[in-house]
Amino acid sequence: MRELKTAAIAVIAFTVVLGLAYPLLMTGVSQVVFPGRADGSMIERDGKVVGSSLIGQDFSKDTSYFQSRPSATGYSPSATFFNNHGPNQQDLADQLKGYVDAYLEREQPYTPGLTAADIPSDAATTSASGVDPHISEDNARIQANRVAEERGLDRARVLELIDDNASRSLFGLAGDKSINVLELNLDLDREASR
Repeated sequence: MRELKTAAIAVIAFTVVLGLAYPLLMTGVSQVVFPGRADGSMIERDGKVVGSSLIGQDFSKDTSYFQSRPSATGYSPSATFFNNHGPNQQDLADQLKGYVDAYLEREQPYTPGLTAADIPSDAATTSASGVDPHISEDNARIQANRVAEERGLDRARVLELIDDNASRSLFGLAGDKSINVLELNLDLDREASR
């Protein structure tokens, strides 16, 4: 009976310390040290939250915007997961072909001669989380032709916006350049309103 009582006290103590006190302490520290990040890195425009710099969004309803990479979750942050098909499964091959075909259908009218071999991998594959907010610089440069024409902007100016939004991972020191799609699209909106 004594051992059972000791075990029960240990469970209660660890639950209070590790289940309540520690998470509350870490939440408080993060709110003080990293207030924007602790709240989800929300992006506001004109006092209204338009999204998070950490979560990809679906821009497919408006072709005048840069498009995010495909999402296995429908860009839902509450259900992040990756595509679990193996390389030899027909379902994956069909899905990838669908993504390639959709990309070509959207971009070929603005980029004559674009072929499946020219498409960057991030344009036809989902990310590990399903909600990656970034696309590759190559993907953005292909989409620049469509965006410039749809918005009536000079292509050189759209490419400048891509360059302004391009960043490298690992503190800017390594990796290929990538672009946060939401931030680039917000810059496009500001440019178009001038």
